[in-house]
Amino acid sequence: MPKLPYWIAATVLIYGVAVIASGAGDEGPMPDLNGAVAWLNSPPLSNKELRGKVVLVNFWTYSCINSLRELPYMKAWAAKYKDAGLVVIGVHAPEFGFEKDSANVKNAVSDLEVAYPTPIDSDHAIWQAFRNEYWPADYFVDAKGRIRYHHFGEGEYEKSERVIQALLKENGATGLDGSMVRITADGTEAPPSEDVRSPETYVGYARAENFASPERMAPDSRKTYSPPTRPALNQWGLGGSWNAGAESGMLESAPGKIE
Repeated sequence: MPKLPYWIAATVLIYGVAVIASGAGDEGPMPDLNGAVAWLNSPPLSNKELRGKVVLVNFWTYSCINSLRELPYMKAWAAKYKDAGLVVIGVHAPEFGFEKDSANVKNAVSDLEVAYPTPIDSDHAIWQAFRNEYWPADYFVDAKGRIRYHHFGEGEYEKSERVIQALLKENGATGLDGSMVRITADGTEAPPSEDVRSPETYVGYARAENFASPERMAPDSRKTYSPPTRPALNQWGLGGSWNAGAESGMLESAPGKIE
């Protein structure tokens, strides 16, 4: 992503951890979507404007690998069920300081080809209204504005899509394609392998572990690094000229790499 602080994808965060509402119950009214610093792809949407629509509220952030691996499903569902009455809202709630920058979020949304409404929740106003604690987190809201189901973390996509279909049918939608979306993704949006053995990895020095370049990491200053010649499992290093901040690393000049 141009001019964005470089981040390295964490392989696992809360993958496979799901807190599931039993059936399609009633978890109360959807909180208001107030407090975003800006909206992308849409003017601000209110609960009143969304009444009569089935709404999927997805909390995500652009440097979270778990959010990114779920993103193809969000995009596919938004496209497949739009005409049937589904509105997907991708609430961008930052984990790190650089993710609060609206320009960075705008670049990420464009690069990731996210076309549905995206409130930039840099102050965590919407996050707190939902009492949310996870990335990604999905809240499924019926046409009356009631939260009927939620899912935290990756996975359970077929179950989530069945909930979408059930809520749309409940709202009178007919002729729905009952098949599940088929996702083919690569890069950061690709699903994890079945043999996941890597912890979260951070380029920023505040939480960096297993750094294996021969040079010591220099906090908050430009330095040229050599990639490790034979990194062990879960070790990583930098190659090229980098400025390592507390939360992120910035490539100062090309060429450069992480390996």
